[in-house]
Amino acid sequence: MTKTDTLARTTGRPASLFGMEAAPLDISLYKDALVVLGAAGVVIPLFHRLRVSSVLGFMLVGVVVGPFGIASLAPELPWLSAITITEPASIEPIAGLGVALLLFMIGLELSFERLWLMRRLVFGLGALQVTLCAAALAAVAALLGHDWITASVIGLALAMSSTAVVIQVLAEEKRLNTPTGRTSFAILLFQDLAVVPILFAIGAIGSASHSGSAANLGLAIGQAVLAVAIIGALGRLVLRPLFRSVARTRSAELFVAACLLVVISTGLATAAAGLSMPLGALIGGLLLAGTEYRRQVEVTIEPFKGLFVGVFLISVGMSLDIRIVGAHPLLVTGAAVGLPLLKLVLIAPLTRVFGLHWGDGLRGGLLLGPGGEFGFVIVSVATTDHLLSPETAAVVLFITALTMATIPLLSKLGDRLAPRLTPKTSIDPGLLVPDVASVPRVIIAGFGRVGQTVAEMLDVHDIPYVAIDRDPDRVARQRTLGKRVYFGDMTQTDLLRRVHLDTALAVVVTLDDTAVADQLVVAARAERADLLIVARARDAAHAAHLYQIGASDAVPETIEASLQLSEAVLVDVGVAMGPVIASIHAKREALRAAIKATAPDAQVRTLGRRRLRDRL
Repeated sequence: MTKTDTLARTTGRPASLFGMEAAPLDISLYKDALVVLGAAGVVIPLFHRLRVSSVLGFMLVGVVVGPFGIASLAPELPWLSAITITEPASIEPIAGLGVALLLFMIGLELSFERLWLMRRLVFGLGALQVTLCAAALAAVAALLGHDWITASVIGLALAMSSTAVVIQVLAEEKRLNTPTGRTSFAILLFQDLAVVPILFAIGAIGSASHSGSAANLGLAIGQAVLAVAIIGALGRLVLRPLFRSVARTRSAELFVAACLLVVISTGLATAAAGLSMPLGALIGGLLLAGTEYRRQVEVTIEPFKGLFVGVFLISVGMSLDIRIVGAHPLLVTGAAVGLPLLKLVLIAPLTRVFGLHWGDGLRGGLLLGPGGEFGFVIVSVATTDHLLSPETAAVVLFITALTMATIPLLSKLGDRLAPRLTPKTSIDPGLLVPDVASVPRVIIAGFGRVGQTVAEMLDVHDIPYVAIDRDPDRVARQRTLGKRVYFGDMTQTDLLRRVHLDTALAVVVTLDDTAVADQLVVAARAERADLLIVARARDAAHAAHLYQIGASDAVPETIEASLQLSEAVLVDVGVAMGPVIASIHAKREALRAAIKATAPDAQVRTLGRRRLRDRL
């Protein structure tokens, strides 16, 4: 054995570090990642310039680089293998994580209380949609010559809609909180829940012996319910201490790790219990929605969600085998048109029964008309249990993927047609969930003694506010007192948007860290030119700097302390309170004018009192 080998063995490090030739790098391990990153960094921005939806863009990338696209030419042109993905299974884990992250973000926007308010839509409208659509599609399949078992499987598979694509389209169009968005989500949530008994039923039908199948189904459902209960109980106990501990480190990397830990662990827990991984991630999001870390978690997870959902959409595009169209042109064409149309005809009247207008029902029906990702799962299980022939399964999968690719286009069609069907009268009030985020409020950055005092004075005058602070222990203490404060870093522009800076009455910067305060003033001013920004300043020089970078008003600590001392002295020596207050006010205005004069180039912008009263 050489000296190099001995050194490598004793240290546990690769021999290549001690002078031996390194093993050749397997570039193929990184090829799929490069294709995905190339799509996200190069191709999708080009589609954006062409005003093509990113959802459709990612699917088109999957069609092109997939095994049925230019990858099929790789045997004749080997260089194509460097820019294609020949094995769709290689990206399936990341694609599944993308759907889980999407549901996690939805959970953060909801809460268990708000979900309970939606129970009528979830278990009423959702159950009717799955039942009626599955029955109608099964009847069509039976008319085409399939036996009733095969027809039932086809009906159940095609009754599913795409949670990932529909939610992504609604998010891009900023319509998640509209009646169409809430109703679509309620139906999609029930579909996610219904997948579990559907898969067990298919397994029971496919088994040679049916003895005990009902008992097994009941046991499996019981295990799933128990798993959800355990996740909920543990989440209530563990999540706040976990994030408080991580937040104390002030490490962005550890915060990212904690967020991904929650998503993956809750997803795997429900998957182990027979439920779907995205459903577990949804539960994790619901548990965090009621905590002070909700807004910072949203900002942290958003970039990962967007990229991983893109991987899922690429995988959908890769499943489109264009050869099926040549083999069954009439069937595929008829199904691609008939499936969304049939589901629209059933869904739109159902939504009308539950209080929506025809225009909203049309939008929802068009969004939910195409197939969904759980249809892939149902077809796969049914094929394994010999309930579907491989040829039939391939056609159903192609129809599902093809119709999913049309969701962005159908959404645009709904936007064009719906206004003609929507009356000007208001919709059923029972359908609307109160959205406190739409109420203009004051944003308080920093919730120490100064921020708490500002909040108390706002409460006295019934002015709503939301506070953000970077100290997790302080946030936890104040929330136990019922204060509306959350953990987060206000210098992040995404967090400013999450707390609805676009509708805020004002931003009050009470931070004692001058550098951070400066960053926040610059970021807030860049977002809104007309925003009222009142900032705490260290001294007169810092106040002048704040005016220079965009503050509407700056309050120096040293000057305010001297004015309060002056007031106390004058009152204690016997001067009447009225003249004292008048003189203090005049001195404050003179000092403020002097400070502003040292920043002549500052463009101080304020929200006029009349406009402020209107917004209140």
